Amino acid sequence: MSSAPRLLPGNRVLRYTLHERVIHWVSALAFIYVLLTGLAFYSPRLYWLATMLGGGPTARVWHPWAGLLFMAMCAWMYRMWRADMRITAADREWQKAMPRYIRNEDEALPAIGRFNAGQKYFFWLMFWGGLLLVVSGLVLWFPERIPWSLRAVRYLAILVHVSAALLTIGGFIIHVYMGTAVVRGGFTSIIRGEVSQGWARMHHALWLRDLK
Repeated sequence: MSSAPRLLPGNRVLRYTLHERVIHWVSALAFIYVLLTGLAFYSPRLYWLATMLGGGPTARVWHPWAGLLFMAMCAWMYRMWRADMRITAADREWQKAMPRYIRNEDEALPAIGRFNAGQKYFFWLMFWGGLLLVVSGLVLWFPERIPWSLRAVRYLAILVHVSAALLTIGGFIIHVYMGTAVVRGGFTSIIRGEVSQGWARMHHALWLRDLK
């Protein structure tokens, strides 16, 4: 396992270890596959997505397995980041200034730790949403195991699965948009793992202070 985030030579900071980056991208790719195949099953107008991914029968086989992989990665990220994902007083102050974050006025934001409140809420949305998707998905994966007398469980599983999917897809879109179009350097940090101390001071000053 890679070492913890630390200061590097050349005014650089290791923001994400190799281990963290691998887990993040495996979970992202698994979620994208589940998202695309799930949309194909959701609407006949989107069935062409399944065709692009090997055909309907292939997508039907791999969709639940990719969902299990995604949840496994979420559990792994929970193990890595559970201490970092706790909501603190600094997060609550940052949350009050979230409109400035949306307007890209980062210099006017309160100092924050390694992850801001928006990132933490996204993490918990994907963790609990993924758990709901897996539990409801197991019912849909093995419907023959549910007696007809308990058919209400099947209908409830469909409702929960679709609702959790829409919430996690919405969160995923916002996450990608914020990380690529709003916060410059956020996307490259999860690829290369490094950021400048200036970037860390601007976006996560408390985290940089703790590293020093």
